[in-house]
Amino acid sequence: MSALPDTRPKGLGYLMFASRWLQVPLYLGLIVAQGVYVWQFMVDLWHLLGGTFRGEKAFDEVTVMLSVLGLIDVVMISNLLIMVIVGGYETFVSRINLKHHPDEPEWLSHVNANVLKVKLATAIVGISSVHLLQTFIKASTTANDKMMWQTIIHLTFVVSAIGLAIIDKLLSASPAERTHL
Repeated sequence: MSALPDTRPKGLGYLMFASRWLQVPLYLGLIVAQGVYVWQFMVDLWHLLGGTFRGEKAFDEVTVMLSVLGLIDVVMISNLLIMVIVGGYETFVSRINLKHHPDEPEWLSHVNANVLKVKLATAIVGISSVHLLQTFIKASTTANDKMMWQTIIHLTFVVSAIGLAIIDKLLSASPAERTHL
């Protein structure tokens, strides 16, 4: 019986392949940032609850709505962090190996660099939408040029997300891309 050839990377190839582990501290740093967002959420929630239950006049309907939108914004950014941490690690560093785990996110089973980019772009559009809504709610106290630039930036995010989705669709339809799945 003949032995199979050793196809593992050697020399410089191995070093290049192993360099992907240099990203681990970056993902750990994002986990710390996730903790900061959890803290920020709790502080904002505490202020909302405290102001509302104390019956402060400053906590009118608009203030409560803006506070809730701020909480939603923190959650959406936190979701973005999770996508980058889990999806990026799985795509660029090493498999997480959650097969058949009841908590495995559905999107993780088909994540690749293109899918991750589209998901990130749509998450950024969602976050931008929340910021734009906050600006429009405060329209009476917001400069027109600021609203205009925020709208232009938001539309740029939307167009970019659509462009990335179209590129992903075109790439996934190409025969060369299908052979690598």
